[in-house]
Amino acid sequence: MDRFEALGVFVAVADHRSFSGAARALGQSPAKVTRAIAALEAHLGVTLFHRSTRSVVLSNEGAALLERARGLLSDLREAEHLVMGRASAPQGELYITAPVMFGRLHVLPVVAGLLTDHGGLSARMMLIDRNVRIVEEGIDVAVRIGSLADSSLMTIRLGSVRQMLVANPEYLARRGMPKLVGDLADHDCIGGSGIRFDNVWRFGRDGKVRMEIAPRLTINDVAASIAAAKAGAGIANVLSYQVADELRCGQLVSLLEDQVPPALPVQLLYHASRASMPGVRAFIEAMRRRSAQEEWREELG
Repeated sequence: MDRFEALGVFVAVADHRSFSGAARALGQSPAKVTRAIAALEAHLGVTLFHRSTRSVVLSNEGAALLERARGLLSDLREAEHLVMGRASAPQGELYITAPVMFGRLHVLPVVAGLLTDHGGLSARMMLIDRNVRIVEEGIDVAVRIGSLADSSLMTIRLGSVRQMLVANPEYLARRGMPKLVGDLADHDCIGGSGIRFDNVWRFGRDGKVRMEIAPRLTINDVAASIAAAKAGAGIANVLSYQVADELRCGQLVSLLEDQVPPALPVQLLYHASRASMPGVRAFIEAMRRRSAQEEWREELG
C-alpha cells in the first residue's frame, strides 16, 4: 500500500473512530486496514491511535497528522481533477453532498442519468443534513439550502424553497385551524433536528418573529416527521419541496402561509479548481435542467 493510500486509510479510521467502520467505508478487510495503520505507525515511529476493546482514539501525534493528511489528500485529488479536466467527456469519480431528502428526490435522479450517459463516470454521494467542509473532504459539488457564509467558493443559484407548516385535515378539524402564530401554543407541534431545526420556529417577512414551541413529538428524520403529520400527530415545520405531493393530493394542509419567513435559496457550491472538470460541468447543467422542471424553479430570484 503506497503512502497516499495509507493516509487515506488513516483519515477513514479517524473519521469513523473504528477500524471496522473504516474498512466498510473503504471496501477493504479489517485486517488490511489494521496492517496499513501499523505500517504507517512503523514508518513514522509514533502511535497514531490509542486502541481499546470499545474505542479508537487519536493520539496527540495522530491529531497533529490528521489535518495535514486531509490537506495532502485534497491536494492530490485536486491535481487529479485538473488533469482529468482536460478530457472532454465526464470520467472518474464525482463526489457530491446534499441534504438527505433533497438529495434523494432531486439529486439522485440527476446522478443516475449522468451515470447512464457517461460510462467512464462514477459517483459518490454524501446525503447528510448538516454542512460539511467541502475542500477538506475532497467534495466536488455541494447542494446547499439556505444562506451561505462568505467564502472563496463559487455558487450557482438554482431556485428557492419556503418554510411551511402542515397538518392533517382531520387533525385540524379536531383541534381547529391556527389563525395567528401565537395560536400554535394551543396545538401539538412536531419537532425535528438538524441545521434548520430547534425549538424556536421563525416567522414574518424578515424571519425575526420567533415562536418557542414545546414539541409533543420530536423526530430526527424529516420523512418521519411528515409521516407523523399525515397520521394526525400534530403540526410539522417542513420545506415546500418536501411535502409537494402531500399538499397536491390533500393529505396535508398548509398553515399560516402569510406568516412564513423569506424563502431559502437552493444553491450549488464548489471550489474554483473544480469548475473545469467535465463531470462537475455536466452535473451543474443537469441540475439546472432539473430545477427548470420543478416547482422551486418558480421562486428564482
